Amino acid sequence: MLFAFSVAPAVSADSTGSVSAAVAAAIKVVRDSGLPNRTDSMFTTIEGDWDECLAVIKGAVDAVAAVSPRVSLVVKADIRQGFSGELDGKLERLERALSQG
Repeated sequence: MLFAFSVAPAVSADSTGSVSAAVAAAIKVVRDSGLPNRTDSMFTTIEGDWDECLAVIKGAVDAVAAVSPRVSLVVKADIRQGFSGELDGKLERLERALSQG
């Protein structure tokens, strides 16, 4: 299963509106989890089963909640039992299709 999520403080900690320190704390939770993951400018995607992915997402929310009284969370899931390696596999299939034109 793939879970793409975005977590951030709903209230910025500084006058610039930056949330990077809080988001970095959340991403540290993801990377420390050992699950396959990828972070881009909008979302972090993790791969695993329900329980382990939801535990990581909760840990990321808790990390942000430690610095903000309000947290925003967006989650999207691709639930496909019996498949693994899809964090890269989906992109590889897309690139193959694009190259075949």
